[in-house]
Amino acid sequence: MLDHEIESLGEFDDVVEATGSLSGWRVQSVDLRERAAALSSAETDGAVFLGCAMAPESVAAVQERGGLVFPPVPRLPFNPYRSRLYAPEELYADLAEGYDRTPDARSYGWFQRTKNDGDVFSSMLRAVHDDAVSDALDEQLVGARVVGVMGGHKLARGSGAYAGAARLGRTLARAGHTVATGGGPGAMEAANLGAYAAPFDDGMLEKALEMLATAPSFEESVGEWARAAFAVRSGWPDGGPSVGIPTWFYGHEPPNAFAQHIAKYFVNAVREDGLLARSNAGVVFLPGAAGTVQEIFDNATPNYYQSRGAPTPMVLVDEEHWTRTLPCWPLLQALASERPMAARIALAASVEEVPQTLERLREAELPGG
Repeated sequence: MLDHEIESLGEFDDVVEATGSLSGWRVQSVDLRERAAALSSAETDGAVFLGCAMAPESVAAVQERGGLVFPPVPRLPFNPYRSRLYAPEELYADLAEGYDRTPDARSYGWFQRTKNDGDVFSSMLRAVHDDAVSDALDEQLVGARVVGVMGGHKLARGSGAYAGAARLGRTLARAGHTVATGGGPGAMEAANLGAYAAPFDDGMLEKALEMLATAPSFEESVGEWARAAFAVRSGWPDGGPSVGIPTWFYGHEPPNAFAQHIAKYFVNAVREDGLLARSNAGVVFLPGAAGTVQEIFDNATPNYYQSRGAPTPMVLVDEEHWTRTLPCWPLLQALASERPMAARIALAASVEEVPQTLERLREAELPGG
C-alpha cells in the first residue's frame, strides 16, 4: 500500500509542485494558512485535511472541489490529528512552572473531566487521537526488531533492581534491538534509560543512576522526578532511541523522559495490545504487580492460539517472584503444555540471563517444525 500521507509543509510543497494535485492524499496537522494559492489551484477531489490550519476561503475552495476538511479543535490540550509520536520535551513543556501546567497533566485533566460525560464528541476525539498515535507508531517501527520490557511502576530509582533493568535496556539496545516499554516510571523508565545510555561509555549509566537516585519516586513530586531525568539528558544529550507507550488511563503514572519516542494513549486496552503486538523480537517481564500479570497473559493468549508462524519469545525474570509471590510461571507452563509456545517461554534468574535466553528461544525448534 502506497503512503499517501502528508505530514509537513515541505512534503505538501513537493506534492503540489510535482503533480498539481492533492487528490487522494491525507494531510495531517500541517499549517496551510500561507498556502492559499496552492489550495485554490491544486485538485482536491478525495483529499482529506486533518487538523490543518487554513484560511476560511481555502476551506471553502477545498470543499467545493470534493475535499474533506476536519478543522483543528480549539481549546484542547492535545492535537487529535497529530502525525508524529510525542517527544518528552513536548509532554513536559512548561515543567518549570509546575507539572500541572504541562501538556501531559492538562491532557490527563481533560480526560478525567470527559471520560464519563457521555459526550460522543469527547469519545470521538479520544478515538481519533489514539488511532493517529497508532499510525505514527507503526511508521516509527518499520523494520525494527522490537523487544518489549514490562515491569512494575513502583521500582525505585537507586535500587539494585532499577540498575539491573537499566543495564538490560542498554544491552538490548547495543545488540540492535528497539526497546519498547509501557513508558512510565519504575522498571519501564529504567529500561528506557538503559537504551538512552547505549551510545555512551559504561560510566555514563553509573553517573546517571546516581543523579536519578536523588529523586527516587514520582509519588513525592512528579516535577522533581522529571527534572532529575531532564538533568541527565542535559548532561548527556542525544542518547539512544527507544519507545515508551504509556496511557492517560493511568494518569497518576507520568511518562518517563528517557523514551525518545512516546506513543501515549487514552484507551489503555489499545495501548496494551499495541505494545505487545509490536514486540516482534520478544517480551521480557520483570517483577511487577497486577498490570504486569495482565500483560503476561495478554501476550500468552495469542501465542496459545497461534496456528501460523512462531510464537513470540517470552522471558519471565526472577524465579521467586513468578513462582511464589505471584505464581504466573506454573500457569503459563500449564497453558503451554503440548503447544508450540512451550518452546518460546522461559524463566530467567536475573536480567543478565535475558539476552542469551531470548536468543535461545528464537532459535529453538518448534514441535512439528
